[in-house]
Amino acid sequence: MSKNAYETGRLNLPFVGFCTFAKSPICEDWDAIKADVAFMGAPYDCGTQWRSGARMGPRSIREASTLFSFGHGGAYSYEEDTLYLNDVNIVDIGDADMVHTDTETSHANIEFGVRKILESGALPVIAGGDHSVNAPCIRAFSEQGPIHIIQIDAHLDFVDERHGVRFGHGNPMRRASEQTNVTGMTQLGIRNVSSSNREDHKMAEDAGSTILSVRDVRRLGVDGVMKLIPKDVNYYITIDIDGFDPSIAPGTGTPSHGGFLYYDVMEVLQQIAFQGEVVGIDLCEVAPDYDQSDTTSILAAQVLLNLIGYVFHGRVMRKQAKSEAS
Repeated sequence: MSKNAYETGRLNLPFVGFCTFAKSPICEDWDAIKADVAFMGAPYDCGTQWRSGARMGPRSIREASTLFSFGHGGAYSYEEDTLYLNDVNIVDIGDADMVHTDTETSHANIEFGVRKILESGALPVIAGGDHSVNAPCIRAFSEQGPIHIIQIDAHLDFVDERHGVRFGHGNPMRRASEQTNVTGMTQLGIRNVSSSNREDHKMAEDAGSTILSVRDVRRLGVDGVMKLIPKDVNYYITIDIDGFDPSIAPGTGTPSHGGFLYYDVMEVLQQIAFQGEVVGIDLCEVAPDYDQSDTTSILAAQVLLNLIGYVFHGRVMRKQAKSEAS
């Protein structure tokens, strides 16, 4: 009996072999990145204001991602009759070097890594770490042209400064708003106590943010949300895992009940990726020690891999549409 394409070579089950993101090749030479996507860890969590542990997020996401890397030649969606992730070349470039308690140096190392990915032409996909790592990621885009930030989060993260702290995990969106190339933000999932105060919300709105709670998103639906998001711009997507409800994402330092479920987020992100160019992605605040089932890490890996699939399929769709229009 003849063997099909999946019966040659190693079976390479998820629990076998090296643990890289999506079982992708390792690229340790950051001057020789040749890929469509470069995954980098940013295991910094000294910006947390309550429970730390997100420094272990990149490792846990890598391990969880092996579940979705079982050599089926892409990711087939029968609902859409579409094969995602086919021919998308991903490399894992390891982690930016962290210097414990030294925010400035650690963030500079993260920025350096993202800049190297951008120089190579690959899509940077960064796994935190706490949400403060978004600040150096956004700084790395300073010479990349205008970007609109899409934030999935329970918290506004628009604090300016408290007791001299300007680069904790409550500050990144405020710091991003100060970048001249950030043209606006869409902040989705913001809710409940501890998110921020009235003044910070007003400052975010004055800076050009559209702020929607979980209930706002559900009330508007995907089409309603998309009407509020600018078109014909480049998008940077930042995902705090606590944007999801702790019933499906308990492994985080600052869980907030009343959060998104999986498709609440993914249907919006899919339309964003189809509508315009996604130039960067980070996913933060996975703290695996608070979730003994690893559900949170599995969710994070699933979100990232599906989102990467949407991004590259969206590029193909827009290219085809442009060709047909001409």
